[in-house]
Amino acid sequence: MKLRIFERFDLLLLIPVLILITVGVFFIYSSRIDSTGVLVSDEYIKQIIFAATGLLLMIAFSLFDYRRFEKVSKYFFYALLAILVYTLIFGKKVNGARSWIGFGSVGVQPSELGKIPYILFFAYMLEKTEQMSELKRFALLCVVLAGPAGLILIQPDLGTASVYIPIFIAMCFVAGIPVRYLILCIATAMLTIIFTVLPSVEEKILKHTISILAVLRQNNLRLIVIVAVSVICLLSIIGNIFFKKKYFYWIAFVSGIISMALILSIPATKVLKDYQKDRLIIFLDPDIDPLGAGWNIIQSKRAIGSGSLFGQGFLQGKLSHLRYLPQQSTDFIFSIISEEWGFLGGFVVFAMYIIIMFRIVFIIKNTTNVYGYYIATGIMFMFFFHFIVNVGMAMGIMPITGIPLLFLSYGGSHLWTSMVAIGILMSINYRRLDFNTAF
Repeated sequence: MKLRIFERFDLLLLIPVLILITVGVFFIYSSRIDSTGVLVSDEYIKQIIFAATGLLLMIAFSLFDYRRFEKVSKYFFYALLAILVYTLIFGKKVNGARSWIGFGSVGVQPSELGKIPYILFFAYMLEKTEQMSELKRFALLCVVLAGPAGLILIQPDLGTASVYIPIFIAMCFVAGIPVRYLILCIATAMLTIIFTVLPSVEEKILKHTISILAVLRQNNLRLIVIVAVSVICLLSIIGNIFFKKKYFYWIAFVSGIISMALILSIPATKVLKDYQKDRLIIFLDPDIDPLGAGWNIIQSKRAIGSGSLFGQGFLQGKLSHLRYLPQQSTDFIFSIISEEWGFLGGFVVFAMYIIIMFRIVFIIKNTTNVYGYYIATGIMFMFFFHFIVNVGMAMGIMPITGIPLLFLSYGGSHLWTSMVAIGILMSINYRRLDFNTAF
């Protein structure tokens, strides 16, 4: 019996995860050492506690038969929506977003913990809607995405909300949703962000006004353009119905994207604060505000560059210990690793994530259960998106969105979410032949 229980733990998943968590604890400790060598925070102790409890959660979920979540996933999803609404009303504000609930210094971030219920329910919906028409199925799935992502965006927590989108795209893709629908979703989201931040680009980076961007500054002009583009879209749809010409379809497709993006940019402009818009554009030229919005990127790049090949040595990082890097135990943990362990330290982090990703691909390819197939895909792209965005942010090639580096950054909510996800992956892998077990 003991052997059978140990067989459920996938060492190729577990070992790189434990290495990343251990490295994270060491560098959370390092990040809280000041320039005089004094430890100024007990964050590393809390992270050890988070890791220990996370390990217990991982074990519990790996032993549990993930297929049993299918029947109850909708209740988890409804509970997630209710908690997100509660957070909007009664939650605590942290870094400008009302995204935490708890008592005193103890709190959790429901939007982080909610990724697992979202993936479980979305996998259930993908399987349940397989017989629907393509358009009706996609529209229903978009509603499922809009629930949690919309509530998180209102907090406003753009970084966490953005994680739900690649999960949605990836799971829809493997479920056979037509690529043109996914392109519609991606293009609309990207254009919405572009339309929202273009006025800030004009003001902060270009330093002069562009006549055509008056459409985004004046609501009356924007409304006229929305109506005009919507009419073009409607006429093209009618033309496609009656004349069956491809160019009518593509005109309707493109004009529909532009129209929706212009409409969505109106609430997005009101929801996003000025400092959040600055974060989305400042990576283009951080030197325009070196002591303000560009400070984080400039110091992060300096820290990574100063590490060279072998780094300055553990606990020897100058920029981190002099507090030049804000949020250095969370958003910029990779910068400290690169400063103190150099390129080789960064390579270790990359290598561990690559092993995790390849192992998840193995699980996806070998599971015979459709529900498990969808879940594993969602989890893989959750990990992938967190890694790419956080490391890209630290290197100054992506916007600062406040997305943590999973397993490494300080924080209980995202570490517990990650460990639960690993436990579910182990459960899927153990049951990849879809046999029945006692658990």
